[in-house]
Amino acid sequence: MSCELGVHRIHLAETDSTNRYAREHTTDGAFTLITADHQTAGRGQRGTVWESAPGRNLLFSLAFRPTHIPSSQQFVLCELISVALCEVLSTYTEEIRIKWPNDIYHRDRKLCGILIEHDLEGPRLSRTVIGVGLNVNQRHFASDAPNPVSLLHVLGHEVEREALLSAIVSHFVELYRVYATSLLSRDGLHRRYTALLYRKDVPAGYADSQGAFTATLRDVAPDGRLLLEDRQGTLRSYLFKEVAYVI
Repeated sequence: MSCELGVHRIHLAETDSTNRYAREHTTDGAFTLITADHQTAGRGQRGTVWESAPGRNLLFSLAFRPTHIPSSQQFVLCELISVALCEVLSTYTEEIRIKWPNDIYHRDRKLCGILIEHDLEGPRLSRTVIGVGLNVNQRHFASDAPNPVSLLHVLGHEVEREALLSAIVSHFVELYRVYATSLLSRDGLHRRYTALLYRKDVPAGYADSQGAFTATLRDVAPDGRLLLEDRQGTLRSYLFKEVAYVI
């Protein structure tokens, strides 16, 4: 995988966080892939904890320098990794969707979380670290996370983790490179992302600072804002953490 794709891989038996390790070991001009069998302080979005049994799941971070992408377009990278994961996982089972902005769901349960961190240099991205926690062969979840699921639960059998990792990284690198060379347009990528959205065009429950309401997910803006149409036909716009799905 490493030679073919220009990916430098470092595997760790244990680390506190693959994202933290990746930030300290980024290789100039290449993708650096950090994998671990166990994380002692794995993080989710906004400081939440990611639960993972040692040696059962995929825990990895990709660090690279997307200097051709303006900081104003950083949501592109969220779309690229979300689409890559969703399309690969869809070869294993049906009903894989992207829960805005970048959780991967099977039906109404969370299969995968993504944490993306950027460094800026003026108007450009100088470095990006994408951390992924994917529940693969975990049988039991001990935390109070509301709706976790693993591929083992979905498929009824264990999955070979290295083959799955290789497929995900290969697909992401391919998508990233065709986007960088304009073979995949911004609109084309966005259409692939929105077509995979969980609850797209389906009336469902949400909650914001004003309380619970029913709305239909219509689109996601280029800057990543969620666009919901309420029962009165009003289009509501939300940044991350300003609205919650009622599941």
